[in-house]
Parts: sequence; structure tokens; C-alpha cells
Amino acid sequence: MIEIVDYKAGNLTSVKRALDHLGVASRITPDPEHIRRAERIIFPGVGAAGSAVATLKERGLFDALKDAYAKGTPILGICLGTQIILSHSDEDDVDCLGIIPGAVVRFDLKDPALKIPHIGWNGVRVARPHPLLDGVKERDEFYFVHSYYPQPASREDVIGTTEYETVFPSAIGRRNLFATQFHPEKSGPAGLEILKRFTRWGGEPC
Repeated sequence: MIEIVDYKAGNLTSVKRALDHLGVASRITPDPEHIRRAERIIFPGVGAAGSAVATLKERGLFDALKDAYAKGTPILGICLGTQIILSHSDEDDVDCLGIIPGAVVRFDLKDPALKIPHIGWNGVRVARPHPLLDGVKERDEFYFVHSYYPQPASREDVIGTTEYETVFPSAIGRRNLFATQFHPEKSGPAGLEILKRFTRWGGEPC
């Protein structure tokens, strides 16, 4: 059973539908004890960092996620869930989970032809090997919707990068945590392959 963290952020049902399509049992839960006892956790989300962190704390999920990470539970972060695992977000100037040291910053684009938010399909270049990206090919593209992006303090935590005027980390991770700025559940076969690999991943560091 995969627990999908419910903290009033969007995009939870599309993650569950993707898992249903793969034949993988999952549930959307706001219960911190479900998160602490989980076999695997998906931490998705679309929305603003400030309200998301407030809801995590209100529901007891803030500490439950940190406990699950410390225990070694495999965790997959997606979009807003990816950003909140860092130390601080410039969006709403809020302190976050701090599982991976670093900050979340807003795009500062010079090209007037490029818009914020970054919406649409883009490639991911693998920066270092990881079991969840083993199947990614150079031609594969993934779906993005975001104005901010993660910036880990250590390059060792950057697993994949994407170019949108600037080259930014689009897949990050440490130990039993892997997280993507893109939406694997909305990224066709390549995204479903990442979700499938997550269902088999034991959380071992690469």
C-alpha cells in the first residue's frame, strides 16, 4: 500500500489514478499515523508553499514525514512536495521540512519569450545514476507546471536537471527520498515508468 499525503494540495487524485492504472494499491490520507507506518509514501502537491506548510503542521504531517524519512521509508516527492522537502522556500518566505538542505527560488528569466510559470513538456538530463531514472532516455520529456524550483545546497543531492533559460534541478534526492519538480503522473509512459520503479524501489541510496 502506498500512502499519498493529503495536505489540501492539488493533484492528489491524478497520482492515485496513475497508480490505479499500474495496478498498485494506494490511498489518499491526512492521517499522520498512516504516514509513520507506511511501506511507501508519495508526497505530491500543487499550490503555495506557505499554506501547504501550515496545513502539514496543523494535521501533524510535518513531523510524520520527517519521522518516516528517518526510519528509511521510500518517499517520492512531486512538484510542491519536492519543494517543501528543502529547508526554506522564497515563496511566502517559509521554513520547510529541511530533509534536504537548500532553498526554493523563483525563476528570474531574461528572455521575454519565456513565461512564468514554466508550463509544458521538457527534457531531463540525468546528472548522476539513480534507480528511478534508469529507464530515462535522452528523447523523453516530462510535464512541468511551476514558478519556483529546488536548489539543494549540495550538488550531491541533484539527480537530474532541466533547462528553461537557466539549468535547474528537476530531480533531487538523498538516501530513501527521491523527488521530481515535474509530474510523472502526467508525463505519459516515461512518467509511469518512474512511478513503476518507485513501487519496486527499497529506498536504497544510489
